[in-house]
Amino acid sequence: MEGRSLSPRFQNAALRAAGIPLVYEAVNVDAASLEAMLETLRAENGAGNVTIPHKEAVAARCARLTPLASRCGAVNVFWHEDGDLVGDNTDVGGADMVAQALLRGATAGATVAVIGAGGAAAGVLAAVEGWGGATARVYNRHMPRARQLADRFAPFATVAATIEEAVRGATLVVNATPAGTRDDDPFPVPLEMLPARAAVFDLVIHPSETAWVRAARDAGHWSADGRGMLVEQGALAFERWFGRPPDRNAMWAAMP
Repeated sequence: MEGRSLSPRFQNAALRAAGIPLVYEAVNVDAASLEAMLETLRAENGAGNVTIPHKEAVAARCARLTPLASRCGAVNVFWHEDGDLVGDNTDVGGADMVAQALLRGATAGATVAVIGAGGAAAGVLAAVEGWGGATARVYNRHMPRARQLADRFAPFATVAATIEEAVRGATLVVNATPAGTRDDDPFPVPLEMLPARAAVFDLVIHPSETAWVRAARDAGHWSADGRGMLVEQGALAFERWFGRPPDRNAMWAAMP
């Protein structure tokens, strides 16, 4: 149920490097077929990843969640134990790694703007929650969804009524929406709205970085797209499945 086409490349590279005779495959699953797919995987003692739009739905179907997945209300990695579906969220660790690098470790007291209110946004907020004194503002076009997510992470997270309000004074601006998947998509946040010293983190995966990331870097902002998070969350997922770390260098070498 992994919809990101790059994942099979680096997960299969990790499997080969570890000498594990398995193949990681991407499967597109619509909402109507999710239950049947989970039952098939249960019968096969299957494990894997989950991406948009199934992270919250799979979390609701797990017999057991790790504390982190429970906190997020979203699952991006799963496996079976004694026939029970178990879910975890390694998006948190992936997001934390990239954000720490963008802020050069200066996360204490950071102000984070999160654009989006889905499972990926929850993973970002769960990472920010661990930074001493940090605050976050959540903006989403569907305000009830933004409010529900901010309430989950209150009091350090609050709702912003507009993008301008969300990014005002931010030290890190995160795009956790699909905006920017295509080069001709509008920017999730116009460059002129970005605070002068804000870092930019786009969770969207693009082979040559997203146009927003490239433009923000050209404008002087420390910027990164979702590839680093993708590899790191995948490496952490590998550890959950096999009980040992993968060869991260092999995973990065498989990236186009």
